[in-house]
Amino acid sequence: MLDTLRTLRLRLLHIGFASLNHRWQFERVISPFSRLYLITGGDAWVFHNDRKYTLKPGYLYLIPSYTDSKYHCDHFMEQYYISFLDEMEEGLSIYETLAFTYEVKAQAIDYHLFKRLLQLNPDKPIKKIDPKAYDNRSDLLSFNLPETQQSWSDFMESQGVLLQLFSRFLANTTLDQEKKIKSYRRLAATIRFIHRNIKEKLTVEELAEQAYLHPDYFSRLFMSITGVRPIEYIQKMRMERAQLLLTTTNAAVSEIAEEVGIPNVPYFSRLFKRNYTISPARYRTERGQV
Repeated sequence: MLDTLRTLRLRLLHIGFASLNHRWQFERVISPFSRLYLITGGDAWVFHNDRKYTLKPGYLYLIPSYTDSKYHCDHFMEQYYISFLDEMEEGLSIYETLAFTYEVKAQAIDYHLFKRLLQLNPDKPIKKIDPKAYDNRSDLLSFNLPETQQSWSDFMESQGVLLQLFSRFLANTTLDQEKKIKSYRRLAATIRFIHRNIKEKLTVEELAEQAYLHPDYFSRLFMSITGVRPIEYIQKMRMERAQLLLTTTNAAVSEIAEEVGIPNVPYFSRLFKRNYTISPARYRTERGQV
């Protein structure tokens, strides 16, 4: 597991400090990046992963990427905030392979870490308080390019600070979770194959052959480990990839549909709307606000 964890890459998108009020009320926020908060005053709440989290001063909060979340503030709240992308080489999600808690008491050093990260990245605040506009394309379009305004030493220090803050949320692994992690590793090669070939036509028979298993047994094993059937998992990955491409590239919807392995654009649009309640074009327009 350590070998897999060593491939984890975090990419800072936004860092800043915000004073919020009653206008901070949003539903169905789903973005291709994670959020991390340090609350310094006031109160509010967020809902994700089937739980309501009351945001309290002196606590850190994590909202994973691709999580359907809800935000609500009645009066006033102050917070440091971070948004970041996460990736591992084996194609597995860090949130699927390790156990996390999403609320932890802040340590004294965490206040200094947020201030230092903000000092190292003074040009990365969000442009609007609406979480749906956090992934504004002017920032995300360059998420995979070198830092042009930052020295290598500042870039490396920023990575270290971000990893340190992210590590706060790792939970103690139970025996059941340890078994689940080991099970995920059995599928690592298959999942890596899916991610690398997402634009191709993928079948259960082909994936089973890659894993040297009978298709029926492979499907049952995949379902027991991931909770979904292989085709459902492929569809989920295609939608997540489309979501990311819509917010990080200027490619046409037809090109994105082709890139994620659904070249039939009307079907791609219906599938996207079924997952995110809005069309790809509208999703891009809303996320393209600056």
